[in-house]
Amino acid sequence: MPASRLTPVRTHALRLAPVLILPALLAACGKGEQHGGGGLPPAQVTFQTVTPGDVHVDFEYPGQTNGSREVEIRARVTGIIDKRLYEEGGHVKAGQPLFRIDPAPFAAAAAAADANVTTAEARLKQAERDFNRLKPLIEAKAVSQQEFDNAASAYDVAKASLKAAQAQARTANIDLGYTDVRAPISGMVGRALKVEGSLANAQGDSLLATMAQTDPMEVNFALSEADRARVQSEVEAGTLKLPESGYTVKLKTSAGQVIKENGKLNFGDYKADANTGAYASRALFANPKNELTPGMFVRVILTGAIRPNSIAVPQRAVLSNADSKFVYVVGNKDGKAVAIPKPVVPGEWVKLDGPDQNGWVIKQGLAAGDKVIVDGMARIFFPFAPIVPMTPEEAAKAAAAPQGAPAGK
Repeated sequence: MPASRLTPVRTHALRLAPVLILPALLAACGKGEQHGGGGLPPAQVTFQTVTPGDVHVDFEYPGQTNGSREVEIRARVTGIIDKRLYEEGGHVKAGQPLFRIDPAPFAAAAAAADANVTTAEARLKQAERDFNRLKPLIEAKAVSQQEFDNAASAYDVAKASLKAAQAQARTANIDLGYTDVRAPISGMVGRALKVEGSLANAQGDSLLATMAQTDPMEVNFALSEADRARVQSEVEAGTLKLPESGYTVKLKTSAGQVIKENGKLNFGDYKADANTGAYASRALFANPKNELTPGMFVRVILTGAIRPNSIAVPQRAVLSNADSKFVYVVGNKDGKAVAIPKPVVPGEWVKLDGPDQNGWVIKQGLAAGDKVIVDGMARIFFPFAPIVPMTPEEAAKAAAAPQGAPAGK
């Protein structure tokens, strides 16, 4: 059929469209009035009644792990490195050899020193025999006094020479023992900074490797001046109570994994850092399974503090607008339940008992008995919207009921 014949038909349909749509809109408005306005039935929401109580709060700070003892491995004698005796990045025990310096020249020096001791012992015996032979003769005046004095001096010199030779032998044997460079502590050893054939210089800057004791492990973090002042003021005001036996410290890795072992604070600086203005702090953690390694970035969580007589609500109940936060509470308008927005001032994130694990401390804005809406906020399109409020138990019962059956039956 030609397009020219279709044009009048389409024009006639467009003219009829408003006539057909208007009754539909009027019908929808009529239904909306039956439901309280807005064209939609009242939103079904779940609320929790606010009850003040003791709320456990945690304080979280960024931190970094560090070996409880970190040492540098250096040579005590100068020589050529003959062999590396450990696996780089592995764990070693205290006293375990890490490097071996060519022992041949030191063994030769120790043998020569032992020979000098033998020579000095022989000379001492000879001097002792001479002295003992002349001693009765000087008493009988059979020899001159000078001859006896020379024998006594030679005896004393021989004893001193033996002590010097023995000291040199001990030094030579100590140096020979130092050709095995041993781990001073148990822990983890890093990469070797000197390889076989390199010169290890005991007198110069000849670092062979570094190592750290990883059990226990230290975690360093800092408290800002503002945080420290805030905690002190809240403790004085009675809105915060610190644990009498000290904080229990937990760790969370950068991936969000919580380390099983708990730690304890073992250092808190009395003065702020001149550059950052923060107070350095440190916690000590047992690390038997080596879950922690030096240099890891972690989150330090101080637990044990309590906010007495405080209010906490699930995090999802707190909403945001342009410049503040608010919650919806169940109210009454013209005898009908409505959602009333209430501005709040939140504090720390906390862990709650029950299924709602993530909570938020509310410092201002709520009072005991307020019914805070925790589920169904997405169906509240404007303040004072009509709602059907239910407790969590009623909501669970309604969800379990057969479709179409009245709630509670």
